[in-house]
Amino acid sequence: MTSFAAEFDELTRFARNSLRPSGFGHLDADGVVDRSKPVELWITCRMTHVFSLAAMRGDKDVVQYATHGVHALTSVLRDLDHGGWFSAVQHGLDGEGHGVCVGEGRKEAYAHAFVVLAASTATLAGIEGGRRLLDDALADQEERWWEPQWGRVRESWDRAYTATENYRGLNANMHTCEAYLAAFDATGERLWLDRARAILHFVADLGQEWEWRLPEHFTPDWQVMADHHIDQPSHPFRPYGATPGHGFEWASLVLRARTALIEIGDPEPDWAIPTAAALVERAATDGWDRRNGGFVYTTDFDGHTVVATRMHWVLCEAVNAALTLGRTLEEQGDRYEDWVSATANRYARWLAWADRHLREAPGRWHHELDPQGRVGTTTWSGKPDAYHVAQMLLLPGLPEAASVAGAQARARRRR
Repeated sequence: MTSFAAEFDELTRFARNSLRPSGFGHLDADGVVDRSKPVELWITCRMTHVFSLAAMRGDKDVVQYATHGVHALTSVLRDLDHGGWFSAVQHGLDGEGHGVCVGEGRKEAYAHAFVVLAASTATLAGIEGGRRLLDDALADQEERWWEPQWGRVRESWDRAYTATENYRGLNANMHTCEAYLAAFDATGERLWLDRARAILHFVADLGQEWEWRLPEHFTPDWQVMADHHIDQPSHPFRPYGATPGHGFEWASLVLRARTALIEIGDPEPDWAIPTAAALVERAATDGWDRRNGGFVYTTDFDGHTVVATRMHWVLCEAVNAALTLGRTLEEQGDRYEDWVSATANRYARWLAWADRHLREAPGRWHHELDPQGRVGTTTWSGKPDAYHVAQMLLLPGLPEAASVAGAQARARRRR
């Protein structure tokens, strides 16, 4: 691999191909927009986030792309009749310049979390309209998503926000937690850090109960549905079992929240480091294929592989978690010396595997491999996502913060 900075620049150049009138589209394996797929909210948000990060690094050419993303999220993908954001729209606009909804217009917590993330990063980058978008997105979170009786968010609504789904999911809450930490960095409002901490506390307790193999699926009153989709283990959106990649992501979020809490003068949360370390250890032990390398997608609750497909995002999040945990443990002094060494070795081994198997060419990363290392398309077709790789490339050069966007903003101020 070239330097991380050079690879990030190539990645954002490749990502520019996704530009569409209504947002950012789904790139195929060759970097061409797949017109058979709609313009999706989560992709538009992630691209806006990545281009805003690049803008903070001084890349003036991407400012127009970040601005386009903010505009699309402010007007094109916005449901002007009922509020919130459409999950998907057509590539073109209607006669008034608005987006044309694809499907029933159902509102999803997962995608709405990325609106907050994109708006937070755009705000920190100084992108025109970013703060107004963030204010709207946070108001939407307050009014429709946060369930104070649980300290977590609901999963989805119908288009008119009249009926919610009879299901709660950990994945949507994970990305909401990430978004709230970014919102804290962008606004300085303690509320969003406290809500992120509430979600993380739940995950810490859940992890202890389940030997750090986190269940993903719950009833509306947050009772675990351990067998959910056991008959559809490869379900593309809600697979059965535990997801090692999410264990890594949660570990990183715990440590970022710890950083933020200490910085504002709170006592160090004594559960943070043990929780992050346990999540990383469990995900690494269960997820890494000792014979062929790479991380499997899912396991059962005894740690046996269920879906052996290698998703690029899992490797990226493993690298991020190893880096963040290693830095945190190193700050604690000699008592974690062996852990620091082991974590550094894992970081190097995992990154080398990514370079050999996932990186096709500068800025081009395979999103899915089968267990034999061949390019797969079971869940991920093409190369629609720049977000996971972008953050993996940036983190080694950034200071600690509650979010990647906040860390990039700090790095910019230190220049």
